[in-house]
Amino acid sequence: MSFNVPSTHADALRDVLGRSGAGKIGNYSYCSFSIRGTGRFKPSENANPYIGSQGVLEEVEEEKVETVCHKDILHSVIESIKSAHPYEEMVIDIYPVYEMGIKK
Repeated sequence: MSFNVPSTHADALRDVLGRSGAGKIGNYSYCSFSIRGTGRFKPSENANPYIGSQGVLEEVEEEKVETVCHKDILHSVIESIKSAHPYEEMVIDIYPVYEMGIKK
């Protein structure tokens, strides 16, 4: 799974992921990968933006946070992300990962 979050909130969201049970790989927990970039959006007149103003194109320094999550806890992890994420609307990408038994 992956999602974008303002860089100011990335550490808090990574902690939420770990406490929710996401990011477990073998004997490791709180596993994730992040990359910084620029998010762009223009809030509509009906929006209540956390950052920016209605009708004005906004650019925000964000981090894309990627982690793994077992399907049995996926919905609870998504709810945890939504409750801690500052944005009114967010995108959470979910994609399957196939275990290949790859170990060193």
